[in-house]
Amino acid sequence: MTQVHPTALVDPKAQLDASVSVGPYTVIGPHVRVGAGTTIGAHCVIEGRTTIGRDNRIFQFSSLGAVPQDKKYAGEPTELVIGDRNVIREFCTFNLGVPGAGGVTRVGNDNWIMAYTHIAHDCCVDDHTTLANNTTLAGHVHLADWVTIGGLTGIHQFVSVGAHAMVGFASAVSQDVPPFMLVDGNPLAVRGFNVVGLRRRDFSAPRLAVVKQMHRLLYRQGKTLEEARAGIAALAAETPEAAADVALMEQFLATSTRGIAR
Repeated sequence: MTQVHPTALVDPKAQLDASVSVGPYTVIGPHVRVGAGTTIGAHCVIEGRTTIGRDNRIFQFSSLGAVPQDKKYAGEPTELVIGDRNVIREFCTFNLGVPGAGGVTRVGNDNWIMAYTHIAHDCCVDDHTTLANNTTLAGHVHLADWVTIGGLTGIHQFVSVGAHAMVGFASAVSQDVPPFMLVDGNPLAVRGFNVVGLRRRDFSAPRLAVVKQMHRLLYRQGKTLEEARAGIAALAAETPEAAADVALMEQFLATSTRGIAR
């Protein structure tokens, strides 16, 4: 049987796997689905059309699936979808999506999400990210795989942060951050590339060299963005081992909508 504390209020229509644990005074609404092995702490509220996968650990006082903080929202059946093996610490707030923009807020797998993090409507947080305390994502933000966000950082709506990028403490992010880069500050500045993070993920020396060269082309040689993109494209032929890294950067630059942090 599902382990539900007697003081918790779980709607009979909610779908909880038999191995789910629910702490004291938690409230779970009728459209909520929770997968095997997930634990939900005390005093949480999980509502709306919220789907939570397997083996997540949700700490006390989190609010998941509340209506979006968007004045245009009028009660439409939008969603929050959370994957597997995420750690969601105290006082986190994840909102439902809004119509007209997909209507789904998504959190992937294996993310480490620290206290007081806010994930607004229609955000997409991919896999293996780390969001430190008081990270705030406005609507439609996209964080790609392995992104790290420092504490007390705010990210503007519609901003994308590329894979393996790191944003430092107390930053204001209003433009897209390319993959692999290391940025911080207010106003935001590019400080280098995320060499420590890439080494921890076993990037080889040739791949690190190519990432370093992409950083130089974008930020250290006085090139226009188009000139830098042309130089980046040539790197794949020079170092086939890093072709996927070059392709990742090329795609990001080609699809950026807010302009990249420079």
